[in-house]
Amino acid sequence: MASLTAAEALDQVKALNDTALAAAHQATDAAQKTQSIFDQLSTGVAHVTGAAAIDPFVFQFSIFVLAIFVGYYVVWSVTPALHTPLMSVTNAISSVIVVGALLAVGVQATGFGSSLASGFGFVALVLASVNIFGGFLVTARMLAMYKKKN
Repeated sequence: MASLTAAEALDQVKALNDTALAAAHQATDAAQKTQSIFDQLSTGVAHVTGAAAIDPFVFQFSIFVLAIFVGYYVVWSVTPALHTPLMSVTNAISSVIVVGALLAVGVQATGFGSSLASGFGFVALVLASVNIFGGFLVTARMLAMYKKKN
């Protein structure tokens, strides 16, 4: 390994600095061009849709309604043999909801949350707990149906 003098090291640092500065300018130019293209596209989309933006609530509500229909048809088309694994997955999802609800209930203790968030967190905690308990009861009953009778 060759040792560098202070002047050579300083020259190399300056060269690297110039290269980094040029790369930063190129990135800035690319970002500005991308922003310009995005602005043109969004203007075109607004023009095509009649220059009126659709409220995000409409999208969210339509997804909610579609989820209701999909959930209904999925649950009612499950064969009895798959009911127990489906309940196990539902219990696992509800346990994740319990973790989120506990975080929502405890957020007020940190000083950042509101009482409304804690209230909704408590309601979510109670409903998810009921769902888990009921799921285990139904799963136990389904498994009991497959046991041999003495």
